[in-house]
Amino acid sequence: MALRLPKAELPAELRESMLKQLGIVPENVEVLWHSPPVAQDNLEFGAKVGSWEAVDPGLKSFAHMAVASQVGCSWCLDVGYFQARNENLDLARASQVPRWREADVFTPLERDVMGYAEAMTDTPPTVTDEQYAALLERLGAPAMVEITAFIAYVNLATRANVANGVSSQGFSDACEIPLAERPATSRAGSAQ
Repeated sequence: MALRLPKAELPAELRESMLKQLGIVPENVEVLWHSPPVAQDNLEFGAKVGSWEAVDPGLKSFAHMAVASQVGCSWCLDVGYFQARNENLDLARASQVPRWREADVFTPLERDVMGYAEAMTDTPPTVTDEQYAALLERLGAPAMVEITAFIAYVNLATRANVANGVSSQGFSDACEIPLAERPATSRAGSAQ
């Protein structure tokens, strides 16, 4: 996939900060910078979303990667896996998120969170009362609100990246375990 909008020139301070943090400048930021208010608000809200603490970081990481895989955002999947590494999450498990339905490394709660992330990502959403209630019972109200808002934000980011033509920049190349491929088969009729 090629960028559908050329990269905008970032302010030197922002460029240097991103180089220091990530080693490269994220292309999605360069594309969004055509509208600095949109880019800045997106960066600020993304940072706030990342600082929420009611949900286990592993659950949020798996939900993020499940959405990215379903939407087809290679950039988000790439950076999500890289972030899992940086958060010292189990890469043997994180690497399997794109094929989580077939992998036997996830707990029932992790599977339910990834199923919920996919149900929220469906168009239209396919979240059921039973699915929501089962997670609410295990997570509690604050975490349920957080994971729902987190998944909604990830949908915003993944869909914007795909629409803008932003693709993987190789962040996950630093991970020791290669990221699994999403199976080509449809998930329709699969067990949650």
